[in-house]
Amino acid sequence: MVKEGYWFGLPPLVAGLLVLVFRTPVAVVVGCVLIFLGLFVFYFFRNPHRNIPMEPGVVVSPADGRVVVVKDEENAGRPGKQISIFLAIWNVHVNRSPAAGTIKRLEYKPGKFLAAWAEKASLENEQNVFTLASEYGEMEFKQIAGWVARRVVSWKKTGDTVSRGELVGLVRFGSRVDLWLPEGAEIAVKVGDTVHGGSSIVARMTAGVTADTGRGDMAKRAVQKNQDSGSEA
Repeated sequence: MVKEGYWFGLPPLVAGLLVLVFRTPVAVVVGCVLIFLGLFVFYFFRNPHRNIPMEPGVVVSPADGRVVVVKDEENAGRPGKQISIFLAIWNVHVNRSPAAGTIKRLEYKPGKFLAAWAEKASLENEQNVFTLASEYGEMEFKQIAGWVARRVVSWKKTGDTVSRGELVGLVRFGSRVDLWLPEGAEIAVKVGDTVHGGSSIVARMTAGVTADTGRGDMAKRAVQKNQDSGSEA
C-alpha cells in the first residue's frame, strides 16, 4: 500500500473503533460503517507487486483497468496511436511509466470532472500530462481525473529518469489514463481488454529499435531493480 492509504484510511478506522466503545445500536452501525470505509481505503491504495516484462521494445500499461479507446491519433501534428484505459473504483490506482526514459515535460492542466469513460474527458478534465523521451521517440501519457476522482498526483518531476513500469503517481477514486505512442507502435490490445499497470504489454515499438546490447542489458537491470522495490508494504 502507498503512504496515501494511511493518511486517508486511518482516520475513519480509528474513529470507528472509538465509536464502538459506546455499544449502543446506533454506535455499532456507525462504527462498523467507519471501519469498513477505512478498510476500503486501505484496499483502494494497494500497490501489488508486478512482474515487469524485459522484452526489448515493449510498452507496458500505465494503469490497471479496461481499455475503452484504441485509435489513430495525431499529437502536435505527429501521427501515432492512442490507448485509453478506464479505472473503476475497485481497480488499482497507482500509475506506472509505460517505458524507460526521461520525463521531458510534466504539465498540470486544471479542468472539469466529467465521467472518466467519456471521450471528451481526455481534453476537458483535470489532468497531469507526462511527455516521456524514450529511445523509441516521445510518448505521452495522461492521468485524468473523473467524476469521482478529484485529484491527480504525480510523484515525479520534469527531468526525472524512469524505468519501464516504475511508479510515477496515482489518481484517487476512479479515473482514466490515456497513452499516446508515436508512429511505429504495434498495438497489442483491443477495446474491452483488461490490463494491469506495469505488467500488461499494450504495444511493441518497431521504429527506431536499437540493437545496442549494452543498453539492453542496462534496461534489464533497471527493470529488475524496479521489480525488487516496486511494492510498498
